[in-house]
Amino acid sequence: MPVDPVVPERDAEGPLSKGTTGTRGAPTVLYVTETTHLQTTPPGDGAKPRSPEYRLAVDALRGLRQDLIDDAFAYRLLPRMRVDGPLTRRLPGRLREYAAWTPHALIAVTALFTLLLTSVDTDAEVLLIAPLTVLPVLLTMVRPVGAFWLSMAATPVVGVIGSSWGDWPWQDGSFACHLSVLTVVAIRTRPRTAAWMWVLTAAYALVVDAGFGPGYGTNSAPMLIFSAMILLCVTVWHIRRDAAQEVTAQQTVTAHERSRRTLLEERTTIARELHDVVAHHMSVVAIQAEAAPYRVENPPPELEKAFATIRENAVAALTELRRVLGVVRAEDYEAPDAPQPTLADLDGLLANVREAGLSVEKVVTGAVRELPQGVELSAYRIVQEALSNSLRHAPGASARVEIGYVLGGLGLRIVNGPPPNLSLIKPSPGAGHGITGMRERVTMLNGEMTAGRTDDGGYEVAVFLPVALPDEDDV
Repeated sequence: MPVDPVVPERDAEGPLSKGTTGTRGAPTVLYVTETTHLQTTPPGDGAKPRSPEYRLAVDALRGLRQDLIDDAFAYRLLPRMRVDGPLTRRLPGRLREYAAWTPHALIAVTALFTLLLTSVDTDAEVLLIAPLTVLPVLLTMVRPVGAFWLSMAATPVVGVIGSSWGDWPWQDGSFACHLSVLTVVAIRTRPRTAAWMWVLTAAYALVVDAGFGPGYGTNSAPMLIFSAMILLCVTVWHIRRDAAQEVTAQQTVTAHERSRRTLLEERTTIARELHDVVAHHMSVVAIQAEAAPYRVENPPPELEKAFATIRENAVAALTELRRVLGVVRAEDYEAPDAPQPTLADLDGLLANVREAGLSVEKVVTGAVRELPQGVELSAYRIVQEALSNSLRHAPGASARVEIGYVLGGLGLRIVNGPPPNLSLIKPSPGAGHGITGMRERVTMLNGEMTAGRTDDGGYEVAVFLPVALPDEDDV
């Protein structure tokens, strides 16, 4: 529907009325469309809304410039062919190396075929025409778009010099050259470039046919038909290749998501089993340890203290287990902001194991200093696991914990003697996961660890955790 301009009214003195916008002497024109939108167009600037056809033509010309004009003679070396296909992978090693140069060999053979057609088509002019029909084909290996322009420029020259006036505007050699160039360039570029090359070829054919009239035999129709069929096949190949790559990428993403989902399911199963087995039994231990003193009349203080220690350890184990289960169950689990144990908390650990019946001694050498959090935590866990192994496998034996602060890191040595023969507590068997866990922690920190039995029948764990020296600028 027509659009009526709405011009704001002026008062008697000249300025714009209240509620309008603009500058004095240059009122703003508001165009009211069928919708509620207002389009402001300052007068005198000559701006007009562009039609969709105009924008389509501008986009098309911009695509032509990007594909065939900008960097037309850019150096783009033809890459070698991959040799991991179903046929090339079966070739011997030497032949497989030669097979990688198959595209270059095919282009060279095509250039020789073009040269043969040129020599048959012309006689005396073959030395002049041959380079014009061979060079564009060879140029496709290094400058594909430039090869197309060279073929277009060489076509009228070959048509004028050549002696076969029955084939116009493409001589036989020029015909094969241009078709070869279109095919190779279309394969090396994208479908839009192939479309523009065909359009320019058709425009050249129409201009030449219209200029020379019906007096010459023309082969424009075969050129346009054959080139259209070839470019159509190349375009379909491009589309299928892109679709295959997209499907492969999607399959890779799907497989990754499937593996992540399987991992989460396995982690959930492990967490459920840990909760059902370990957490249940630890809860029973904590409850029984708390209720045991009330089942004995006048229990001795040592017994009450032992049961209290058992309950505290069971509750601490349950807390650590819940934290681990939270990490295992959810991928985006955020651990609570609880302080992690360090070597400063080692005295509490030693007091705990002493109450459990292990006689342990601690020896510290070197200048005590604060170490990185990862080193402190790993050292604490290693000492904890080594003392737990002493409690399980050598009940009643004594242990010694040696901590050495050296210049390049931290040294640990946990050694226990052989269990006494008259001990009433039987050693508990183990699966060896404690030693494996200690080795994993040491390996994570690029340290060294040795573990084995001593000459007197005890067991020794020696660990060295490297610590980077501070830079001079940081001191």
